[in-house]
Order: sequence, then structure tokens, then C-alpha cells
Amino acid sequence: MAGLDAALWRSVAVYRALALVYAAVVIGKNSGGYAHPLGGWAVLGVLTVWTGVATLAYRDPSRRGWPLLAADLAVAFGCILATAWVETAGHIAAGRPTLPVSWVAASVLAWAVAGGRRLGVTAALVLGAANLLVHAVAGTAGGMGNTTLNGIVLLFLAGLVVGQVVRLAREAEARLARAVELEAATRERERLARRIHDSVLQVLAMVQRRGGEAGGEAAELGRLAGEQEAALRALIGAGPGTGPAPAAAAPRPGDGGERETDLAPLLTGQASASVTVSTPATPVPLPEHAAREVAAAVAAALDNVRRHCGDGARAWVLLEDGPGEVTVSVRDDGPGMPPGRLDDAAASGRLGVAQSIRGRVRDLGGTVSIVSAPGEGTEIEMTVPRRSVASRV
Repeated sequence: MAGLDAALWRSVAVYRALALVYAAVVIGKNSGGYAHPLGGWAVLGVLTVWTGVATLAYRDPSRRGWPLLAADLAVAFGCILATAWVETAGHIAAGRPTLPVSWVAASVLAWAVAGGRRLGVTAALVLGAANLLVHAVAGTAGGMGNTTLNGIVLLFLAGLVVGQVVRLAREAEARLARAVELEAATRERERLARRIHDSVLQVLAMVQRRGGEAGGEAAELGRLAGEQEAALRALIGAGPGTGPAPAAAAPRPGDGGERETDLAPLLTGQASASVTVSTPATPVPLPEHAAREVAAAVAAALDNVRRHCGDGARAWVLLEDGPGEVTVSVRDDGPGMPPGRLDDAAASGRLGVAQSIRGRVRDLGGTVSIVSAPGEGTEIEMTVPRRSVASRV
């Protein structure tokens, strides 16, 4: 960003210097017809001095604040008004340009670079008012010609267009910096993945294999090593674009201004040798609070599988991204539940499903459907509408 800003301010300085040369030519050509010729040369002196001062001052980023911008605009405003005293009323009525001519546009450009199109248009309006005051002071308001109006319009367009271009350029540079950052992160991830694959993953795979062959307590150790291997493979296999959304990510329309987080990596992080997680290839963004609550509900459902279905049970997590809602289902191949089991658990104070799963999803404006039967496993389907989520969190 510093490189872009420096280039923009250099461009303003170059324009200011070239416009000064043009103003000097115009003043030198018209000075013989001025009511106060010395006044014209005095204005040229002010323009020259301020061109040098502004060029040096704008080089320092710490000085590009309101005092310098206000002084820049005040100098341009005063030099325009000086035209009413230096020029004759007849020349002003005939449409002769103001003393600084196009030099004053440098102030508009400076404001546009500093604050975008809004400040650029504001500066243009102030200097446009100065042009109108010249005619009012000289008593030629009724004879204001197209030259003055054209100058005011050009100032307005300069502030608007340059301010918009500057904003777009800064956004493009920010996106480029983000792309470079992601590329560097991808390369680092790939480097770490190669080293992990060549060392840690191979050791875990060997422990899993040898533990299964040895049996007994070693088999349990092998099972744990296998789960860690699967989780680590999922972690290093996730691309850089599947992580949580950056803190500076813009809110989506209708989110109430909350930052978004990709739900997919929050779920894939819970994968293991006994848990398979399937997500779309593209990110599934949700408001950060909602995404973490859904992930916590899934974690609670998987914890129930581990507690009640035994060590050999498997679970499958499926994430579906619909146009207006997000659906997550957790299915296991455990023994299932008899009818009324959840109601009995809630009545006896065991509120894992009622609070950790249903309560979380309900607070997000979603619904939970649980289908289970003895010997057929259990499936928990959680559906969260995007718009309801945004309005509730």
C-alpha cells in the first residue's frame, strides 16, 4: 500500500509542477491587460512557493493530514479569489480564466488521493464556489460564461473520477497482497506437509500397524495412533482457502455486519479414523458465532457416538450448502435408540442432546431432526437458515 500511495502523491506533485508552468505562461501573456499587473506576479509567486512546500510536505506520510489538506485548499481558494482584484471586470465577464488556471486542480487531486471520491468532490465544490465568488465580487455574476462553468464541471469530474480510481487501486493492491500472502502460506503448508509425511505420519502408521499385530493394550495404542494420523492428514490436506475467513473479510449482505467463518474446516477438524467428514469443495460461510455453534453441536453428537456406541462404531458427517440454509447430518452405525429414549434422558437430567445439540441449533433459528431405531444406528440432521442466523446473533 505504501508503494501505491507514494506513486499517487508523486503523480500529484508532477501535475502541480506542470500546471505551475502553464499558469506562469498565462499570467505572463495576460499581465499587460490586468488591472493590477503586480498582483498577478504576486499570485504566481505564491503558486511557486506553495508548489515547493506542498511537494515536500506530501512526501512525508505523517503530514498528509487535515492541516496540510486544508492549507492546500485555502491557497487554491485564495489565488482564485485574487482574480477579482487583479483582473478587470470586462475580462472576467468575457470568460478569461482565473489566475492559477488549472493549477487549482492539484488541490482537488490531493483531496481525492487522501480520502477518495467524497473528499475529492468536496474540494471541487469549494473551489467551484470560489469561481462563482470571483464573478460576484467583480459584479459580473450575470455575465458568467461557459468557460467558468466548464472549469467547475472539470474540477468536479476530476475529484469524482480520481477519487474512485484511487479507491479501486487500493482495493486491487489489497487483494494482490492477500493473494501473495495465500501463495506464501500454501508453499509453507506444502513444505510442512512433506516433512510431516516423511516423519510423523509414517511413524503413526507404523504404530497403528504394529499395535494391531501385537494386540492387547498395544492394539488400543495403535487405534489411537491411527486416529491421530487421520486427523493430521486432514489438517495438512486442507487448502489455505478453507480456513476461517480473515478478520478483515467484508460482511455478507444481510449478516447484520458480523464477520464470516467457513464452516467446512471447523467440521473437517473433527475427522478421525472412525469419523468421516464430507464437505463441499467450495467454502460454506456463516456468521462466526453461528459457525462455531454448529461445529459445537456436531462435536456433541460425535461425543454421544463415542460414549454410547462403543469403540468400533463409525460416524459420518455430511455438510450440505443450500441456497438459503446449511444442513449438517451426523450418522452412526451404532445400536440405535428405542422410542422415547431421548425424552427419558431429558426427564432424568441428562441434557446432552436437548441442550448441546437442539438448544444450540434452536438459538440459531434452526431445526433438529433425529431418526433412530434399535439396530439401525442414529442420524441427527441439523438445519440452520442463513438469514435467521444473521438476525439472531
